[in-house]
Amino acid sequence: MNTPPNVHVIAYDGLCTFEFGVAYEVFGLPRPEAGPGWYRFSVCAAEDGPLRAAGGLSVSVDAGLDALDEADLIVIPGWRGLAEPVPHRLTEALRKQHRRGARLMSLCSGAVVLAQAGILDGRRATTHWRYLPVLKDRFPEIDFIEDTLYVDEGDILTAAGSAAGIDLCLHVVRRDFGARLANDVARRLVVPPHRDGGQAQFVAAPVPRAHESGRLGPVFDWIRANLGAPISIDALARRAGMSERTFHRRVIGATGLTPGAFVLRERLRAAQLLLETRPDRPLEDVSLACGFGSADSLRRQFRARFGVTPSSYRRRFGPPSADGRRGLSGSSTGDHAPAE
Repeated sequence: MNTPPNVHVIAYDGLCTFEFGVAYEVFGLPRPEAGPGWYRFSVCAAEDGPLRAAGGLSVSVDAGLDALDEADLIVIPGWRGLAEPVPHRLTEALRKQHRRGARLMSLCSGAVVLAQAGILDGRRATTHWRYLPVLKDRFPEIDFIEDTLYVDEGDILTAAGSAAGIDLCLHVVRRDFGARLANDVARRLVVPPHRDGGQAQFVAAPVPRAHESGRLGPVFDWIRANLGAPISIDALARRAGMSERTFHRRVIGATGLTPGAFVLRERLRAAQLLLETRPDRPLEDVSLACGFGSADSLRRQFRARFGVTPSSYRRRFGPPSADGRRGLSGSSTGDHAPAE
């Protein structure tokens, strides 16, 4: 990017320390590998200090809400309680900055701040699954999406639980700087480089029992190594040494997905990686390598899952061209991409 984006994080009394740390870790740490265009990071106090933070910490912040006039992205790292009112001057400041064109992002319970400001009215959003019933009842005009990690509405972004805030912050880095740099940040965090927003917030049994993980793990590894080959569920069940019915049940318990949905997710992830890193590879080759059979099949599945075509995705997240713009065409969004 030509001008380093300004990221401003809101601090408040009762600050959620983990969510604040996520925002700082992704946007605030120096990244020499990113060059001079990396984010500029600031903290703005929503209230007079000193402020308390979770864990018995005190926070002293020099800048107030007036500093938000310089922000390109404003992060609300949680909130002190769903029943706690949001200060009027904070909601006014957020509305003003949203009208000005700043992006707004909430992590976990921070969605209640945007909701009380009226900024989410008529929009899609998410928050931690524990808070969804309360917020859906209090704010029926908001389209709260359940069972998703984060929602990207372009100018408004919301994350579910605390760890999902990492996923959303990395997603923003991907949007702003591309997949390669986002992967570098993820590597330093020692987290998966990309969990798309539509992934479930939680599964029934996130850690399979030891004897099951020993049988399912090699099967999952085989799937990822053979995505271009035909994959049948009954063959996978035999590979796991289970009946097809048992295999189906155990995969759902371990991943939250049916075996077929798991295979599709892995194929789409592989396609994303190729689109991000191989701008010269024809779409037909990408589809065959990932097991879709044809470019038309890849387009259908990709659009159904991500809401964009593969070419639009490549333009947004592919490596920058010589002039520093994203992807082969240099389009930053692909919103008006030609039909593939």
